[in-house]
Amino acid sequence: MAIASFHPPIRILSPAPSFPRPPLKRLRPLLPRSPTRPKSQQRRVYRRQAKPRPSDTDRSLLTPASRLLNRIRGDEISLEILSIALPAVLALAADPIASLVDTAFVGHLGSVELAAVGVSVSIFNLVSKLFNVPLLNVTTSFVAEQQALECSPESNAHAVEAGGEVPTGRSLQQEPINYADGESRKFLPAVSTSLAFAAVDSPMRLPAEQFLTLRAYGAPAIVLALAAQGTFRGFMDTKTPLYAIGAGSLLNAILDPILIFLFGLGVGGAAIATVISEYMIAGILLWKLNEKIILSPNINGEGMSLYLKSVGLLVGRTIAVLITMTISTSMAAREGPVAMAGHQICLQVWLAISLLNDALALAGQALLASEYTRKNYVQARLVIYRVIQIGAATGIALGVLLFFGFEPFSTLFTTDFSFVTVSQPINALAFVIDGLYYGVSDFSYAAYSMILVGVVSSLFLLIAASVFGLAGVWAGLVFFMSLRAVAGIWRLQTKGGPWKILWSDMEIGTTKEFSAQQRLDKFLISVFFPYGCFGEHAVCLPLLL
Repeated sequence: MAIASFHPPIRILSPAPSFPRPPLKRLRPLLPRSPTRPKSQQRRVYRRQAKPRPSDTDRSLLTPASRLLNRIRGDEISLEILSIALPAVLALAADPIASLVDTAFVGHLGSVELAAVGVSVSIFNLVSKLFNVPLLNVTTSFVAEQQALECSPESNAHAVEAGGEVPTGRSLQQEPINYADGESRKFLPAVSTSLAFAAVDSPMRLPAEQFLTLRAYGAPAIVLALAAQGTFRGFMDTKTPLYAIGAGSLLNAILDPILIFLFGLGVGGAAIATVISEYMIAGILLWKLNEKIILSPNINGEGMSLYLKSVGLLVGRTIAVLITMTISTSMAAREGPVAMAGHQICLQVWLAISLLNDALALAGQALLASEYTRKNYVQARLVIYRVIQIGAATGIALGVLLFFGFEPFSTLFTTDFSFVTVSQPINALAFVIDGLYYGVSDFSYAAYSMILVGVVSSLFLLIAASVFGLAGVWAGLVFFMSLRAVAGIWRLQTKGGPWKILWSDMEIGTTKEFSAQQRLDKFLISVFFPYGCFGEHAVCLPLLL
């Protein structure tokens, strides 16, 4: 009894069973749904279940990129640009990679042989570059124009109605030849024209002469391959050159160790392997080209004169670029071997990244040449807008990637690397606008403006490098690319030369359709470039310069 009086009741020791409360989630379907539920409560429920939204800063940075990606997914022009540009990037990167393979194998022979090959390759590339840019770009534009005329007889009818002249070449007179497998071959005089045109005391002297002498035997193959690549680019086919260059580079990598070490040919073996791979590339391209078109031995005299004139203009333009780059290298060499080494590393990074911009310029050139020849000026303007938008976005992305990805190198190349990073958006615009020049065959302005830009930039380089050293050299290079971009923007704004028809209101179609398309153009530009326009029909660009 005493124990019972001092202890708590027995119910504390054995409590009554308690059932867990069923969760509200299970009972929610059983609750009656009220049709008169306030909308404010519905919004609150939706907001509680929604994911956290990014901050205003994140949204301001990600919105242009997300809009661009969404537009590319649903935009046929953007997808076509990327489908042309991506294989072109790989094809452009194959040749530097093959050169690195040669350098790696020759490096095992000794420092003298490696230095000799380096000098020889530099001389060979300097000479071949004089034909590289003119042959590729002129052939691409000519073939794209004739291909557009072949595929669009309506444009010829419009030209006759407008009082214009229709090209009298055999491309518009001779029907394609059909084969049993359903494929057809076309006759394009521009292709035959381009292919016909294509047709001391130092210990390094002897190996350098040997390498250059053997490499010279591959010059015809290089020129033919360049003309063939330009033809395929005019067809908007960048995959076939990629496969051919890839096969040739693979053969070069296989033959290098065999000829250099197994047969003991040394530097000559590296040159022979390169020459064999070059002829293989040219053979594959000509073989595939013969399946598409008729390679006639006849040459159109009028087309040849126009072709040579365009090539000559671009040769002068290329010389202006090479002189400016040579001056920058010579001024950097005066700063000493350490500064020169850092300059060369940053310059190689700068040039390697420019391959992406070259590929975008190629895509814009081929598409613009096709639409411009068909007199589809509305579509041509959309191509210009898309290429500039994608080019600007690519330049900004490359600049950000270099800034964060190569930050450890900033302690070694402080001034150089900062200039390389900042100049990427400017470089992208300059290269893309070059492709637009070639797309409308505005070769005269492209050449003369580059000569003027080269003279001004060279003077700036000489003054800035003598005062500020290596920083002045890179400031001069950025100034050079900025002038190129400004010259292109000014050309688009003035609407002179071949751009006059492109930006005029004299369209094939009604004024109502043009006004609607004009409003669409302004809307598309304002989505990614909310910075205003330079004129009524001018291209809107971000304030990057």
